[in-house]
Amino acid sequence: MNRIAALALAAAPLGLAAGLLPAAPVAAQADALSQVERHLDAVGTMRANFVETNRAGRSVRGVMYLKRPGKIRFEYEEGVNMLVVSDGRALTFVDYDVNQVQRWPIGDSPLSILLNPNRNLSRYASVVSNSSGELRIRARDPDHPEYGTITIDFRRSSGAPGGLMLTGWTVLDSQNNLTRIALSGQRFGVSIAESTFRYRDPRPQRRRR
Repeated sequence: MNRIAALALAAAPLGLAAGLLPAAPVAAQADALSQVERHLDAVGTMRANFVETNRAGRSVRGVMYLKRPGKIRFEYEEGVNMLVVSDGRALTFVDYDVNQVQRWPIGDSPLSILLNPNRNLSRYASVVSNSSGELRIRARDPDHPEYGTITIDFRRSSGAPGGLMLTGWTVLDSQNNLTRIALSGQRFGVSIAESTFRYRDPRPQRRRR
């Protein structure tokens, strides 16, 4: 597993490179972004399988747990000794092979669009594709356009919260690392214990901060 992919997932702030797909008309933008916000507001918990793929085409699998506000866990398949987890305050990347822990504020992660209950999508997101079957948005931090891009994909589904099913996202970070997350088996409203968003710190006690 290329650890750059997991780090891009955890650490690349929201951003947008110039020259990407054209935005939808203003009225359609507002309606679609409002629907995304309704979907996010309606999701209390979610469990899904994921496949994470990097630019070289290498993939790993795992299970994602989400509990709003602010909590998420990417539990990788057996043999991949890494973890990405948020406790509601910070997003943490743990590499058990080298006993390394890195932490970032949730707001410095592309995942903040999914986790932050106080987000204002109209400030940093735009619609790039909107059809009867699918909806795709892209997001950026307007104060830091140099950071890269996150593109989030939804499928329209009458049985999903807000009529949308989150199907995955793509992150292109400032180092041109591309990471794709594809979701399947989405389940909403499931019981998820608070202990899910804790982790075992592999560092020696004297090195922890």
